[in-house]
Amino acid sequence: MANRKTALFGGTFDPIHLGHTEVASYAAEKIGAEKTIFVPAKHSPLKVLSPAASDRDRFEMIKLAIAGKSDFEVSDYELSKEGNNYTIETVRHFKEDFGRDAEIYWLMGADTIDELVRWRRVAELIDECNLCAMYRAGCEKPDFTRFGKVWGAERVEKLQTNIIETPLIDISSSEIRSRIAAGEDVSDMVCPAVAEYIKKHGLYK
Repeated sequence: MANRKTALFGGTFDPIHLGHTEVASYAAEKIGAEKTIFVPAKHSPLKVLSPAASDRDRFEMIKLAIAGKSDFEVSDYELSKEGNNYTIETVRHFKEDFGRDAEIYWLMGADTIDELVRWRRVAELIDECNLCAMYRAGCEKPDFTRFGKVWGAERVEKLQTNIIETPLIDISSSEIRSRIAAGEDVSDMVCPAVAEYIKKHGLYK
């Protein structure tokens, strides 16, 4: 019997937008994942700036964005932890939940690849789960071969195998925040419930 596959999608989601949910659906289908869990980050140890919206607001917006999608869930695991959180800890938490034989796929944007060498215990992370680098159609395919001397040929091959080309969706959270600050409409970039939540709570003004 094949192991059940679960995709974990980490990020600030500040705010979550249609691009996030679209690429998550596409990647899950490619992987064959039964479930995709959005894991909003509290604050990345590698980033200076904190999310503009609060932890609670970002969590609530994700809940609204995935409402009615039975294969999508959201977890507050990282938000509820004290101190810094690292991806290796999150992956091990979910492996403990689902069983050590569970196949975990961590979805990440191709723009984070250069930061990978700075991630905590990244070699162990590559061994314990499937790091899936997602890149937009029309963009250059990621290349992990330059990390061969750092992580070894076997790990690099695993990373190369898990690269996923996703549809080109020209939406970013930073653009959404900028448009809201300028008083512009973002209804074509986020789901209606998220747009209403942002308006109701006066976010990103």
